[in-house]
Amino acid sequence: MEPLPKSRSNPDGSATIRVLSYNIRSMRDDTAALARVIEACTPDLVLIQEAPRFFRWRKKLAQLAATSGLVTLSGGATASGPALLCSLRATVEHTEDILLPLTPGLHRRGFATAVVRFGRARLGVLSCHLSLQKDERYEQGGMLLDRLAGLGVEHAVAGGDLNERPNGRTFRRLATELQDCWTTSPWGGEYTSTPADPHQRIDAILATPGIEVLGCGVPLNHPGITDHDLRAATDHLPVLAALRVPAAS
Repeated sequence: MEPLPKSRSNPDGSATIRVLSYNIRSMRDDTAALARVIEACTPDLVLIQEAPRFFRWRKKLAQLAATSGLVTLSGGATASGPALLCSLRATVEHTEDILLPLTPGLHRRGFATAVVRFGRARLGVLSCHLSLQKDERYEQGGMLLDRLAGLGVEHAVAGGDLNERPNGRTFRRLATELQDCWTTSPWGGEYTSTPADPHQRIDAILATPGIEVLGCGVPLNHPGITDHDLRAATDHLPVLAALRVPAAS
């Protein structure tokens, strides 16, 4: 497996960045293994799902970021689980945590969002964890597309636990308007659930059409990542993408 391109600023003003999407199950598993996996991916952005939401949640998220060589950008309990981490390479313009409408009897969902710059490249970012209930999930898919459009940027990336396989109607709705990065440029492994028995792809990174996808998938056999750490870190496998974001118009 060829390695993904490293992060860099390009002569034309575009930026090559690494984006990681990861359901971390509230850090209830091996947090040292989790940090090793994240750090080995050398991401510029980490789109987290199931961040800690209760006692000392900010401290736990900040510790994970620091141990992984990153900083906290937004989200956590204030977005009902989704969160964003970033490297110091990112210049932050704006962050906003969004709580979605609550359906009685179901878990509250939300989005962690931000607008960041890497040199002359400007990027909207959104982390999500969609509903287990199919009708609510479909509505949340529409809200995701609306929220990305409302960020006011030409280029954006969304990622998360979609709780649905690619043939589902919500996944297909998203992939109609956005690039499903695995389908566009497959790299590494495909299936994200479960680490002990990978058999389905329910986690994804999605990008607006103007972004060039250089590779996307589960970082199997990636330098610094062991099968043991992937199994011990959480109950999902991560998705890593290398993207070239054009310079802002």
